[in-house]
Amino acid sequence: MFPTGDAIRAQAPAMLAEHQPDIEQRPQQAPPRPLVDPFGRAISYLRISVTDRCDFRCVYCMSEDMTFLPKSEVLSLEEIDRLASAFIRRGTRKIRLTGGEPLVRRGIIDLVNSLGRHLKSGALEELTLTSNGSQMARHADQLFAAGVRRVNISLDTLEADRFARITRWGRLPQVLDGIAAAKAAGLKVKLNTVALAHENAHEIEALMQFAAQGGHDLTLIETMPLGEINEDRVDQYLPLSRVRAGLEQRYTLTDLPHRTGGPARYVRVEELGLQLGFITPLTHNFCESCNRVRLTATGQLFMCLGQDDQADLRAVVRQAGSDAAALDAALDEAIARKPKGHDFVIDRRGARPAVARHMSLTGG
Repeated sequence: MFPTGDAIRAQAPAMLAEHQPDIEQRPQQAPPRPLVDPFGRAISYLRISVTDRCDFRCVYCMSEDMTFLPKSEVLSLEEIDRLASAFIRRGTRKIRLTGGEPLVRRGIIDLVNSLGRHLKSGALEELTLTSNGSQMARHADQLFAAGVRRVNISLDTLEADRFARITRWGRLPQVLDGIAAAKAAGLKVKLNTVALAHENAHEIEALMQFAAQGGHDLTLIETMPLGEINEDRVDQYLPLSRVRAGLEQRYTLTDLPHRTGGPARYVRVEELGLQLGFITPLTHNFCESCNRVRLTATGQLFMCLGQDDQADLRAVVRQAGSDAAALDAALDEAIARKPKGHDFVIDRRGARPAVARHMSLTGG
């Protein structure tokens, strides 16, 4: 089991006393260099997929008959902690845990508690989580206690039958209970809605009103061309530029400078008092200020969501263990390959995905 924050604090005085003479005699080492890509963007935001598994099968994310990874290929919680800590040491200030559904991973709260030590030290500014909400009612209080203050919860419809169709396996009341539990625990909730032309285009205003009434933010997301899903993405694709134009006929939308480290652009819907975000990978490339990289459940680091280039950090962490120099070298080599932007496009001839891997593997 990897050390908890309490265990580290308990051991620290003895460890410090044991090595104090050596520390005093050694010259002080320079702090590790921050991770900066070839375009001058500092990498301060890491998304970690802790599992490719999920208790839903959303039509825009997964095939209904998914084959999940064997346990041996998935990073252990200790390995995730070690890699996350290496990024934090190099300047990462925000970590988001994703999946699949992160709350179905056994021991996930132990990992959140362990990463929370970096919040207490001030090395990490924010630890957040993206969830489908199905397990949130069980874990919301524990997440808050560990230092999490914000969560993203997916909600694509308020109609129970439609919710069951979009998620295939999901139940709307369970998710609504999870949203309520998160708010009651003190977590700030942002609702994420994937805009689907023939499923929820007519519900966007109702979702806005639901979010506003609950005191939540809402972000609309264009469907992303990742992975074969047994669905026609061209048929479901809804440009958010069109959605925004429609909303502007009914509401006053005020552009906001607010940024959370992600790709969303925000407006305030004045009539509702709602902060509304738009994530538009297809109609508006959001790459110019990208400070993010993604670590998959198998330890592959994707420097760009819309590219296939990856670095195998699982091999490094399993061979080098806690060797900081080896991890630093691997991170330097990977970030040096971060591209300027993604290649997202929907293939209108065959509706093939731009990237073959599923979103659940990369991390939502």
